[in-house]
Amino acid sequence: MNTAQIEQIVVAALEDIKGKDIEVINTSALTPLFERIVVASGDSNRQVRSLARNVEDKVREAGIEILSTEGEDGGEWILVDLGSVVVHVMQPAIRAYYNLEELWGGKGPARVRAASHSA
Repeated sequence: MNTAQIEQIVVAALEDIKGKDIEVINTSALTPLFERIVVASGDSNRQVRSLARNVEDKVREAGIEILSTEGEDGGEWILVDLGSVVVHVMQPAIRAYYNLEELWGGKGPARVRAASHSA
């Protein structure tokens, strides 16, 4: 399965559980480690866990391997590593503090909106 297909599954899984402010950042020109970062917000520990769990469930159903998941205990920031796509589900205060979008070029040409992405 290619990166664009994985990205679509992840974004749909986040939208299913009402993930907020979903951003997809193309990192392929910035690092060889992964091609996309998907960042989404959840309003509570419970919602962040549900969002991450739904991503895991949907990618498993599609036959995609989950390399690792971190942060499930706290529920403030959960990372789901799918290899070419890394998913960050965060509470808004944590997201604002770490500002991954700016760190990974989300404010420049590397920014890719899921709706307008083609590859």
